[in-house]
Amino acid sequence: MAIKRRVWKDKFSDWYREFIDTAKIIDYRYPIKGCGVWLPYGFKLREHVLRVIRDFLDGIGHQEMLFPMLIPEDLIAKESTHIKSFEDEAYWITHGGRNELGVKLALRPTSETAITPMVKLWVRSHADLPLKIYQIGSIFRYETKATKPLIRVREVTTFKEAHTFHVSHEESRAQVLAANDIYAKIFDELCVPYVVSERPSWDRFAGALSTFAFDTIFPDGRCLQIGTSHDLGQNFSKVFDLTFEDLGGKHDFVWQTSYGISERAIAAVIAVHGDDRGLVFPPKIAPIQVVVIPIHYKGFEEQINSECQRVEAALSQEGFRVKIDNRPKLTPGSKFYEWESKGVPLRIEIGPRDIKQGKVTLARRDTGEKMPCERSSLTLIGKMLVEIGENLKKRAWKVMEDHISTTGDVIEAKRVLNKDGGIVEIPWCGQAACGQRIEVEVDARVLGLPLGARGAVSDECPSCGMKGEHRIRVARSY
Repeated sequence: MAIKRRVWKDKFSDWYREFIDTAKIIDYRYPIKGCGVWLPYGFKLREHVLRVIRDFLDGIGHQEMLFPMLIPEDLIAKESTHIKSFEDEAYWITHGGRNELGVKLALRPTSETAITPMVKLWVRSHADLPLKIYQIGSIFRYETKATKPLIRVREVTTFKEAHTFHVSHEESRAQVLAANDIYAKIFDELCVPYVVSERPSWDRFAGALSTFAFDTIFPDGRCLQIGTSHDLGQNFSKVFDLTFEDLGGKHDFVWQTSYGISERAIAAVIAVHGDDRGLVFPPKIAPIQVVVIPIHYKGFEEQINSECQRVEAALSQEGFRVKIDNRPKLTPGSKFYEWESKGVPLRIEIGPRDIKQGKVTLARRDTGEKMPCERSSLTLIGKMLVEIGENLKKRAWKVMEDHISTTGDVIEAKRVLNKDGGIVEIPWCGQAACGQRIEVEVDARVLGLPLGARGAVSDECPSCGMKGEHRIRVARSY
């Protein structure tokens, strides 16, 4: 019988906070609102997610770097649109010791204005391009709204931002689309479903020609933005006089892109795969992939412990992340509950009967299914973990697809969002004023145009009555 997901869906906010605490992912009791401490189990999860991201970026020629967290105000102020977007959210350092600083320093809200001046020192000619770099570190935003673990915080401790530099807009535009492909592969590895939308003109990243975003749907029906990519054109290079010499000896401004993923990706993993028993981690990124539980019986303790250690050693040698829970004062049932709540994909139970029969008992976290397994067949564990990952991905995509609908009417769109949440696609004439009016009437955010889905539609724009040029996605969001 499938594990229930009623509390997970109906009381998601409570469920989310409870199991982030229960599983010891991150502790937000630090005395600054919106700042948390990654606990060992959560830190391992974070490491495995970052390994997925690094492997993809390193594999296509990106190089990892690390820039300072402090950015002088005069650098940020050079790009007027950029500073207007961030000045109310930035943390400003005004003193060094007791001395007032001549120039305020911002704790990095994002890094375009920190990175571009440095790249200016490194790039001279077309031979230095393209340049593809990324960094992983903290960014800071003074969130005034209610904070939510890993979703809306003041210190984003896991922010991966890539920055690329090119000789032409054709090349940089292609890089943005390539970034979208990279992100799709990353989220597929995390088993997180998504839609990709081109954000509307009024919701682009400050200073960008265009912005694309990945959104996923949470159990409460709200959408979470989990990744973005930006075509920056020559905006920042003109501000910072970042030029290169082309093949003909002429100088032109460099074309730039940037794209980012934060710890919201981890929030998405936690949210979309959970159930009423707690977290469920895809094996690829699970801190512990297999937990071995000894089922002790008087007189068999030594034999059972020996067999558990043998199984652990065999699986560890195969490269799996395995843990034996041999705490003596806890019952097997309490151990089952704990490791299920922490999302371990596979449990192995070993008791006297298993030893006598030359078997172990396997329990899948995703389905709750239990089955016997010959000790000689433990090589099948790898195949089972792959199956668990594929099942989680399939299940998550099914839930998301069931919450995407189409209508031509704002009243119906609002009714759907009020009842079930999710994403609704509606016709749009392409005018910003109409798009913003639709946001107000539906009481939702315009996510943007479906990627690659431009073109006229048969229905009229519900705001002005003109023929719809596109369909846009609207949703309630975090």
